[in-house]
Amino acid sequence: MEEMFDYILQFGDLNKQQIELIASKATQLELHKDEYFSEAGKVPRYTGFILQGVFRFCYYNNKGEEITNNFVEANSFVVDYPKFEANVASSEYIQAVTDCKLIVFTRKHWEELLNIIVGWDKIVAKIYQKCLLEAIDRRSPLVSEDATTRYLSFIERFPSLANQVPLAYIASYLGITQQSLSRIRRNIR
Repeated sequence: MEEMFDYILQFGDLNKQQIELIASKATQLELHKDEYFSEAGKVPRYTGFILQGVFRFCYYNNKGEEITNNFVEANSFVVDYPKFEANVASSEYIQAVTDCKLIVFTRKHWEELLNIIVGWDKIVAKIYQKCLLEAIDRRSPLVSEDATTRYLSFIERFPSLANQVPLAYIASYLGITQQSLSRIRRNIR
């Protein structure tokens, strides 16, 4: 839990009682590879802090193809926050790419923290803004770069993922076929 508080305290100050309250509302959750943290068509149940593992955000396009649009690693929060906050069904899946360990908060407990801790809403807003900006920064170059440059950028941004994540997910994230990705990987070795 220490990792989570180290992360949170980058965005604002909390006193000992506030930290103890947050800790009292948290529970641990383990998900196995390929299990879903959140599913399209269902209201997200938790917001979580990843202690170990990797998640991907994905959806199905109108052709029925699965599209990966983000990866989230350890020491980050994971949630479809706009849908969690609004208490409405998500339009995408959040799936464990590896076995994962998280600290999670139910909606009820999260709302209690928002109502009790003065300034918690501002800390949460800063965390969400950081996560959103990171996702945009990761996706923006993918629009204008060629496939090889996209892959090189991917392994630069996610050095640990290249060997943990199935090639199909990486190819989908990069907007290329798995065969193209295999060819690119062969050519740069």
